[in-house]
Amino acid sequence: MMEQRRASILVVDDEPANLQVLRSILQDLYQLQFAKDGEKALELAQRSRPDLILLDVMMPGMSGLEVCRSLKANPETRSIPVIFVTALAETSDEACGLEAGAVDYITKPVSPAIVCARVKTHLSLVRTEELERTRLQIIQTLGKAAEYKDNETGMHVVRMSYFARELALAAGYPEAFADMLLSAAPMHDIGKIGIPDAVLRKPGKLDAEEWAVMRTHSEIGAQILEGSQGELLQMAARIARCHHEKWNGGGYPAGLAGEAIPVEARMVAIADVFDALTSVRPYKSAWSFEDAMQLIRNESGQHFDPVLVEHFLKLEQKIKEIQKRWAD
Repeated sequence: MMEQRRASILVVDDEPANLQVLRSILQDLYQLQFAKDGEKALELAQRSRPDLILLDVMMPGMSGLEVCRSLKANPETRSIPVIFVTALAETSDEACGLEAGAVDYITKPVSPAIVCARVKTHLSLVRTEELERTRLQIIQTLGKAAEYKDNETGMHVVRMSYFARELALAAGYPEAFADMLLSAAPMHDIGKIGIPDAVLRKPGKLDAEEWAVMRTHSEIGAQILEGSQGELLQMAARIARCHHEKWNGGGYPAGLAGEAIPVEARMVAIADVFDALTSVRPYKSAWSFEDAMQLIRNESGQHFDPVLVEHFLKLEQKIKEIQKRWAD
């Protein structure tokens, strides 16, 4: 079995005795690098990208506060958590350190137990954030796989997922719900993987039999996703099954109406249609922002939940920002 990589820590202090103390506390647990001044610390941080930095404040040349601000100003190092380790023990000193971008503040003389606990906590947070980012990237990639089988672009699933997240927040749902929706929405059309290419990629209009086959992608997607005990995939399954249902009961596959349609599917329905309208496809030009918004408005109470439509119409600026960030 492959041995797990030990986290790397950059320790910065102009006093060799202080470096030695931290070495003795951490060397058995982590890979350590050392710097005695701010310039060297910035060089090492840029070159080796440590998982965490322990940083003194009072140093000749660049102070620790200046080093921290420089790290946070650089896109390549800003995500590295910084813990100040310093003799400055006043509350105002700690406030200055946190304002400079540090995640924590330890005063000297240090307690080995406190150093180990704080380092472990912040490294765990870093790993959790990395796992969340990786999970979302995997889910978005899975969603893109279905889109690339169709005549749609990979960025569609990213944009519509962010639209849905913003809609959930605007409607007053908790951030945790909105974040889960962001992760679940990219899988809304995963069932298209099960649709024959002759139907999915047909350049002209589908006949009645072909359309019946196409509509099965909702159930196929739900069957792929359901059965998990995890909330995320349960939400994704509801979205896959119900995102083509309509508020007035005229959708598919079950002809659900109103609040019988899961709210997450109602949100995705608006986000999905809006992005499809404003995107170029091989069979159509992109609609203008205004025309697409007008269609959403016109379908309030018909295709879409009227309350959610009102919230969506107020998100113009955020929607445009998402379109710009995730353009094809």
